[in-house]
Amino acid sequence: MRGKKAVLGIGDDCAILRIPAGHEALITTDFSLEGVHFRQDWQSPECIGHRCLARGLSDIAAMGGRPIATFLSLALPDGLPQRWVDRFFRGLLRLAEKYELELAGGDTSQSPAGVLADITVLGSVAKGKALRRSGARPGDRIYVTGALGESAVALQLLRRKTIEKRDVFPEPRIAVGEWLVKNRIASACIDISDGLSTDLAHICEESGVGALIEAERIPIHKAASRFANSLQLTLNGGEDYELLFTSSSNKNVPNAIGKVAITRIGEISKATQLMLIRNSKRERLISKGWEHFSNQ
Repeated sequence: MRGKKAVLGIGDDCAILRIPAGHEALITTDFSLEGVHFRQDWQSPECIGHRCLARGLSDIAAMGGRPIATFLSLALPDGLPQRWVDRFFRGLLRLAEKYELELAGGDTSQSPAGVLADITVLGSVAKGKALRRSGARPGDRIYVTGALGESAVALQLLRRKTIEKRDVFPEPRIAVGEWLVKNRIASACIDISDGLSTDLAHICEESGVGALIEAERIPIHKAASRFANSLQLTLNGGEDYELLFTSSSNKNVPNAIGKVAITRIGEISKATQLMLIRNSKRERLISKGWEHFSNQ
């Protein structure tokens, strides 16, 4: 893939890319490891490729940026069928084309075990306007996009062997992030990749604040709503790739941005702890989402 954003793409030692005038570069990188982030017997190659890129795009969205180019380093085990690789790229490139994103380079190697995909995404945002995790203030309201729990319920069913395969194609909220920057709405923002409870804790830690969440307000995906543990799936499941953001109480936050629902779920507090209101009672909200190197 090559377009107007790349002066020079695949075919040389380095890519040469244009950054729009008056903008700053956003750079993010994410591993997708077989056995950790996906399993070939659980997801199709198209889904695995899509989610590999969605991880990086969601980081760009969380900072209010627009993606420019992506780089993929792919390590493959001996004997992996070429058809699997072709289908992986089909899923990845389909998502890239949607956002006019160029695959500008990368590398390939042999893996001694499973598939390893390392995705890097370059984006840009107007100078000094990038959304950060550190801007939340007491009294700010807390919002999420879309609905939570679809990926978590799929994983639960797969682990229980209730189903054999389940493809979930999360949609990075690029347009929402750009809208939040353009309209100066968000005081802090993060994407929900590790779980609502954990990613909210990241905002609170970086901002030096606490939070109060109302359980009944959390938008639960219809796939998760029929399960008895639906609240836990939405709080701790992760890989929703929705945006979690805070905004001052004097800002007018709409119920939807484009076709994406926006739901107010709580408020930032002075006390540096997370609290959950459930059945009219307050309880401590413990972060139980994904934590790297935690032996989960």
